[in-house]
This record gives sequence, C-alpha cells and structure tokens, in this order.
Amino acid sequence: MKGLVIAPQPFFTQRGTPFSVYYRARAMAELGEELDLLTYGQGHDVSLPGVRVIRGPRFKIFGDVKIGPSALKIFLDIFVFFQAIYLLMRHKYDYVHAHEEAVFIAVMLKPFFRYRIIYDMHSSLPEQLTNFSFTRIKWVTNVVARLERRALRSSDVVIVVCPSLYDHASDLLPSTDRLILIENSLCDSVKLHSTSELTEPQIARELTEMSQLERIRLIVYAGTLERYQGIDLLLESFRLLYDRYHDVHLLILGGSDEQVAYYSNSAKSLELTERCHFTGTVSQGLAIHCNDCATVTVSPRTRGTNTPLKIYSQMSGGVPIVATRIETHTQVLSDNIAILVDANAASFAEGIQRVLDSPKAAKQIAENANHHYMRHYSRPVFMKKVQQVLDHVIQH
Repeated sequence: MKGLVIAPQPFFTQRGTPFSVYYRARAMAELGEELDLLTYGQGHDVSLPGVRVIRGPRFKIFGDVKIGPSALKIFLDIFVFFQAIYLLMRHKYDYVHAHEEAVFIAVMLKPFFRYRIIYDMHSSLPEQLTNFSFTRIKWVTNVVARLERRALRSSDVVIVVCPSLYDHASDLLPSTDRLILIENSLCDSVKLHSTSELTEPQIARELTEMSQLERIRLIVYAGTLERYQGIDLLLESFRLLYDRYHDVHLLILGGSDEQVAYYSNSAKSLELTERCHFTGTVSQGLAIHCNDCATVTVSPRTRGTNTPLKIYSQMSGGVPIVATRIETHTQVLSDNIAILVDANAASFAEGIQRVLDSPKAAKQIAENANHHYMRHYSRPVFMKKVQQVLDHVIQH
C-alpha cells in the first residue's frame, strides 16, 4: 500500500515524537509500505529506505521548534496543510498516517480524497495545551477536546504510546477494536545523513572510559531538560550523595544551550561542578554508550503520564534504573525491574544509594528489566504490532 505520513515535528531531532515517527516509518517500510513523509523544514536528514521525506519551509528567522504547543507550530502547520492538499491531489494514497495534531488535517480532507486514517496519538492534545502552559482558556481546551474526540472516532486505526493514553482513548471511543497500543520501545540506531551538528563532548568519552576501568562510578541521565523531567530534583539528590561518595560523577546528556546554562548555574549554586557534567545534545550512539557504561541510569521526572522513551532504552541496557514512582513510570516499571522512589530529592538519593551500596542486588533488578524488555517491548514485538495496524487498514 501507499501511505502519506504527516508528522508536524522538527524531523529528525533527538526527542520523543521524532524518534517515534522515525521508528514507525522505518517499520512500515520494512513491511513493504511505500511512504511519503511530510514534515517541517527543521531537522536532520535521515536514511529511510522506502520513505520519501518532503519538507516544508524552514523559516530560520523564527528559531527552533520547541517541545509542546506553540504559535510557531500553528504557523508551520498551515504550510503542512496546503502541502498535504498538493500531495493528495497528485498521488493516490491508501491511507494517511497522521501524527499528533496532523489528525485534524487528515479528518478535514478525508471526505475529498477518500483514504483511511491511522491516528498516531502521542498525547492528549487538550492536556498538552495546559501542561505546557500554552493556554488555560477553558473554551479553547474544550474545543480541542471535542476535535480530539471527533478525530478518534473518524480514524480507521488509532495508535497510542502508553497504557494511560490507551485508557484515555478507550473512554472516548465506542469500542477498542481499532485501538492499538504500540510503545515507543525501539532502540535501533537512527541513521543520520550527517552528525556534524551534534556535539561529541570529550568529557563524556573520558567519564565512560574511567567508568569502564572502574576508576569512578557514573550516574547517567540522557534526555531533554524540560522542567517536567525533574533535573532540579536530580541535582538536589546528588547534593545529598556528593560528600559521601567521592568516586561518583553525574553525567547529564541533552538539552538546549539555554537549558544547559540554567542547570549548570543550579549545579554551581549547589557546589556540584567538580563532579556534575553537562553535555548538551549528543548523538544517539553516544547517549547509548554512556548509558551502557553507567553504574545507574535515572529518570527523575516529576509529572506527566506518557512513558519516556529513555525508559525502554534503560531497560534494554541491563543497567539499574532509579525512577520516580509516578504514573509515567509505574505503567511500565515495577519494583521487580527498577528502583522506584517518591518524587523528592531525599527519596531519589536513597534510591541511587541502594544501587551504589548493593551492586549485586541492583544487578539482579537490571537483569529482570532486560528480560522484561525482551518479552514485551523488543523489536519483534514492535514489528508484530505495526503489522496489526496495517492489517486493520486493509480490512477497513
């Protein structure tokens, strides 16, 4: 079949939804689908055999597209809308695979071009408006909530990325026959055409080499540095461990220049700078390497419901995980496969301390996590679920 993928994202960038877009498209192409992928102008070019990437205008003058809803995204989506019309007029697509708010475009144009819709629901859109403080105007969120309900009911297949979102979507649908849970669990390397724009900081290489030689122990966080990720909590917990464990370093991978500057100042005020290291955005390969060399990997997120992609990578890596005991983690993790703690600095420090003081017990938990990942989230499981999506499209 031939499909049009609409991904209103800076594709490819090192963050959640673009990773999901990449892995979905790659899996579908491997299963024989012919895909056109319409996306924003911003992002790294990737190698995706069987997928033709079509970009909108870049508009560098407006800066980078940030995570969450924004005026810039709305502006760029207007161009995506007209480009989608152009592509639909020129090509006969069997389906439109719409990520996030692109589903509104797909629903609007469906009566004119008669295709099926795969709605890739990465989050609840009305919740995003409030979670990212885009708007708190009640009638606006109510309108978006009604549009979301209509989009769900107009779609032929709905993909959700975590159990909490499955529950949310099932409450809005008459049945769950067309609802499929596909976690963002793949850890395959993303094949970039060029990594020249990504930093490869020497400090990360030095620390991982020292960790491999058992000269230091390494706490690794790899992800974005948005406020909800709990970096403040992580720094405060490290402060509680800092004077006791002189061989332990904290390595924080990811984040924009602004975010790195902000949290570097926080680390300085806590007198952590000697053993707390920030790298900014790094390549996926380096992030995986650092996780593999860690003594403990962490996810200190303080709010949210969607499971972070880093959790699946951490489970597959066989390194102990310390994470906050909130829904975003507990819908995937349990006490048998991770060290789950309350979302405060003292509890998080205690969780890390458990790993540092009891490495043998922590190793067993990490092995449990790896086995759990292989059974429930590995590549064969992912590919089977993507095939189910395509089977639903054929049947409808």
